[in-house]
Amino acid sequence: MSNESTAATGLTPEQRLEAPTTHLIDAGIATICDMTTLRACVAYENTNQERVQILRRLEHRAQEIRTQEE
Repeated sequence: MSNESTAATGLTPEQRLEAPTTHLIDAGIATICDMTTLRACVAYENTNQERVQILRRLEHRAQEIRTQEE
């Protein structure tokens, strides 16, 4: 795992997406601040769980990040 995907919060994609409750998963997604971290989380989810709901939340977060960058 690269340091880039954990730099902002110290959380790995696994820690963000394998939390014991949906509230913690939502919080993990909400704290993603850059596209590098987001891509790492999408890759992790695609490789491990492929949960459509989580992938949709990640897609929504990507749209938010893009809007903030404009």
